[in-house]
Amino acid sequence: MFAVPDLLTMATHVATAHGSVQPGYEVSVISPRRCVIASGGSVIDVPAVRPVDVLIVPGFELSPTLDLDATLADLGPEVASIRSQAASGTAVVSICVGAFLVAESGLLGGHEATTSWLFADRFADRYADVRLRPEKLVVTDRGVTTTAAFSAMYDFALQFIREHDGPRVARSTARIALVDDARSTQASYVDSGLIPAVGREFSLGVKRWLDQNLSARYDLPTLAQEFHVSTRTMLRRFGDETGETPLAYLQTVRVRRAKHLLETTDRTVATIAADVGYRDSGTFSGIFARHTGRRPREYRAIFHRCCDHHGSTRRTEA
Repeated sequence: MFAVPDLLTMATHVATAHGSVQPGYEVSVISPRRCVIASGGSVIDVPAVRPVDVLIVPGFELSPTLDLDATLADLGPEVASIRSQAASGTAVVSICVGAFLVAESGLLGGHEATTSWLFADRFADRYADVRLRPEKLVVTDRGVTTTAAFSAMYDFALQFIREHDGPRVARSTARIALVDDARSTQASYVDSGLIPAVGREFSLGVKRWLDQNLSARYDLPTLAQEFHVSTRTMLRRFGDETGETPLAYLQTVRVRRAKHLLETTDRTVATIAADVGYRDSGTFSGIFARHTGRRPREYRAIFHRCCDHHGSTRRTEA
């Protein structure tokens, strides 16, 4: 909750040091409830809702088993405040799953938006009229801004500082705070293995078979024969249960495996490509980039952590 105010305060000091005469940021925490419970159970007394220029909506505790209908109903006063602030001309920004609250207020219908990749499927199912961009870190559409998971609040704050104080102040603030100001996608961080399974028995069986034959050449007729159905039935049943094709799922799993190997081994990109079923490393690199937003070597340069025989951490590149 307080990360954005901290970064904006820091930016004010940086801007002043650069000779800026622009007014600083006035930041306060407001709520329709005079007492709120923050993450970790901390109880905070806050002022009542009042007019502001920008309303930043934080996320809330969300888990795969949470009764979302009941939770959003309990947050009705917050949803009403968001709607009221927007009606008065206030710019609205959501952090992480705060996008659910903004969507409940009716502000995202027909708009592009993003949210945490972990709950993107759940969001898309609930708000079919929102054009979800789950790969994006920050999306602004017609005055409403949504961001990806927790740390994307920094990407928004730096964008806000850049617009208010210019790129020099934003860059300096990012350097002082040790915040990456060059990110453009959350795709590199997605681990589809953490996303709750929503498939039914047929698609789960197909997924298990594909997982176990990860490096084998993909052949739809062979896959269909394995499950005693026609290719047309395979595509229809798998698509009905998952919303994608078996090949699309296989590519996702192969990329996830490749990410792990790039992070934890010193194998060459060509070797890793072969390990996950691609004989042509160029084809593999293109698919990997489409899924993660980065080429394999670039991904390894950022995420590779490999321990030597003495247990120390070192970085290598293919």
